[in-house]
Amino acid sequence: MKEDLKNELTAMQYYVTQENGTEPPFQNEYDNHYEEGIYVDIVSGKPLFSSKDKYDAGCGWPSFTKPIVSEEVTEHFDSSHGMRRTEVRSKTADSHLGHVFPDGPGPEGLRYCINSAALCFIPVSKLEEEGYGQYTSLFTE
Repeated sequence: MKEDLKNELTAMQYYVTQENGTEPPFQNEYDNHYEEGIYVDIVSGKPLFSSKDKYDAGCGWPSFTKPIVSEEVTEHFDSSHGMRRTEVRSKTADSHLGHVFPDGPGPEGLRYCINSAALCFIPVSKLEEEGYGQYTSLFTE
């Protein structure tokens, strides 16, 4: 499986998702991306976050107030780099996504700080075509 992923993912995607890496801040694909749609796990394709819950936290990585399906995002204690923080991973693929912090806006006060390299963006116009039609209702008012 790991060898297959090395061939399917870019070096940065592999480093982030499989080796618990972190991409450089402010130099990633989705930090300043605000098109409507959903963000899915680059490995499993499982829906993770919606553009409706994305905001500019000024941290250099895409930030979200909550996952689309909370069961697909798991939390783990992380004491690496001399810090105490909560790592978030995708449940299905066990991909490292980033971290969640208690300093976000919204009712829960959470900031999911996520590596762009762990995500694939599906625009609203392609949700049906890509098999995510059930999420179009997130964008209709």
